[in-house]
Amino acid sequence: MESNVVGILITILVYLGGMIAIGAVFSRKNKDVSDFYLGGRKLGPLVSAMSAEASDMSSYLLMGLPGLAYLCGAAEVGWTAIGLAAGTYLNWLFVARRLRIYSQKTNSITIPDFFSDRYHDKKHMLSGISALIILIFFVPYTASGFAACGKLFGTLFGWDYHLAMIISAVIIIAYTSMGGFLAASFTDLIQSIVMTAALVIIVVFGIHTAGGWDAVVDHAKSIPDYLHMMTTRSFDKGTGTFTNGVSYGFLPIVSTLAWGLGYFGMPHILLRFMAIENDKKVKTSRRIASIWVVIAMGVAILIGFIGSRLSANGSIETLYGKDVNDSETVIMKIAMLLSKHSFAAALVAGLIFAGILACTMSTADSQLLAASSSMSENIVKGVFGVKLSEKNAMRVARAVLILIAGAGVILAWNPDNSVFQIVSFAWAGFGATFGPLMLSALFWKRSNKWGAAAGLVVGGAMVFIWKFIIRPLGGAWDIYELLPAFLCALLAIVIVSLVTGKPEESVQTEYDEVRALMKQ
Repeated sequence: MESNVVGILITILVYLGGMIAIGAVFSRKNKDVSDFYLGGRKLGPLVSAMSAEASDMSSYLLMGLPGLAYLCGAAEVGWTAIGLAAGTYLNWLFVARRLRIYSQKTNSITIPDFFSDRYHDKKHMLSGISALIILIFFVPYTASGFAACGKLFGTLFGWDYHLAMIISAVIIIAYTSMGGFLAASFTDLIQSIVMTAALVIIVVFGIHTAGGWDAVVDHAKSIPDYLHMMTTRSFDKGTGTFTNGVSYGFLPIVSTLAWGLGYFGMPHILLRFMAIENDKKVKTSRRIASIWVVIAMGVAILIGFIGSRLSANGSIETLYGKDVNDSETVIMKIAMLLSKHSFAAALVAGLIFAGILACTMSTADSQLLAASSSMSENIVKGVFGVKLSEKNAMRVARAVLILIAGAGVILAWNPDNSVFQIVSFAWAGFGATFGPLMLSALFWKRSNKWGAAAGLVVGGAMVFIWKFIIRPLGGAWDIYELLPAFLCALLAIVIVSLVTGKPEESVQTEYDEVRALMKQ
């Protein structure tokens, strides 16, 4: 094994060992299921902010965004980043504090719990439907994270993809099943720091190797439509060629900005809102989260531009051919280039690879917890009414987490799947089902449980219908499935709620009590 690879491996092993150690430490703090799934609502403003954003970004931050910027330029990736930044801020502004207060009032520890508790659904219809939605979309989402880890180790060490993917999954399972929500949240904080360091190192080294800032800018300007926000270039996987001058007009922009709607329905992010120790500290968390997201995404896009220049001057290979997904490895190629300078540089490059792992692991651990809580709390205990002691409930929680991770490993077995495409579909699924219902539950007193159920079903169904039936028609129908599915779900909630009558008096009274608490 070459010395630079040894240096990278040392850094990664130290990082992974630290994650497992954190899991072991926090395993002692889980006294009951509420601690395991929600951390006893003890997250401070910094941890809640960075944990939410680290679990949000996933491998998309260091692989998806730079890869898309490298391949196609500013238009699609730029509008996506704007939508995500706006969605992050608005989610913290409108949802975070109100959900924290409401979920404590109803004593809810999972998102499906909150929906049932909000509408006093004693038959657990809403929690059951919500839990199934979480399983449907989180298992493949988690699988994409495992796949990203497998690709990373395969690219770096030449390991078999499947072996690398399984080892990564085992490590994530280990610290998450031991430490639960607190371990996941604290490791997310550490991982956000590692991600930030990786971004800074890559940019500084990349600009230097590219010949300076002017060289990066001049190269980007020399590529037709590369820096335009209203025109772009499309890549044909079949021929491995680009088509320049493709219009990026009103519909594509609206479709891309719609990514921001997804935030209102992301369970692993919403859980962080529920876990904040004091609702008065939400403003601090909002500022930290919003600033970090804008800077991190901006730097990630810049890395794509830098990578394009490095390919042009021969520093790294050209990362497109008949496999468009090659572009997602641009940050790895730059890190490997750095590692060849010296053993010390290899140790630093290891931090970049650890940052890629951090992106993936911070999301995968949160998704595993959300999915396992849905199965054990909302289906096993809620829908089927199985009575469990706190000790047995913890055992079931950990067992379910391991089973779901196993399903994710099976789905991740194909190494050819694109990280961007899987994340895009799962993001639409949660955004279109939970997003409209979360906004209705928090801001519309007149909504009822029948409207809520209709919104969940219609939103989930429309994601599949639009993605696989309508969107392939092209033209005006080529819109990201999140937007039409979100609007259909919201319409279903409104119509069905109005047709089926007002919610119970106790539901309305509780809503008024929460609104009064918001004014304090």
